[in-house]
Amino acid sequence: MTDDYAEVIRDRQVTVAEDGGELVGVVVTGPTGEGFLLDNVAVHPSHQGKGIGKVLLANAETEARRAGFDSIYLYTHERMTENQALYARLGYVEYERRAERGFARVFMRKRLQSTGGVP
Repeated sequence: MTDDYAEVIRDRQVTVAEDGGELVGVVVTGPTGEGFLLDNVAVHPSHQGKGIGKVLLANAETEARRAGFDSIYLYTHERMTENQALYARLGYVEYERRAERGFARVFMRKRLQSTGGVP
């Protein structure tokens, strides 16, 4: 919420989903000291429920594998229990809780399956 988006675009990989030239979703990813981070995923409310988020998440996993990682991680606020449940259904497992930048965060990781020799 307080990120400098010029910095995000410069330092991370940003992938957008469009529908008829309209921006409908975004995923932000990139390597960190902890692994390959799924930093942000968002779909415009008018386009939710159409599978766009799943496509963006699959893209993030592909990018993690392409970068040589065997897992991808994310974090969400501890109060965002709906997000935690969604990510758990998608194969993410909680591995840590800690405060960062004034937020109580839950960290989750998903092991990625290899796709024919790709790490």
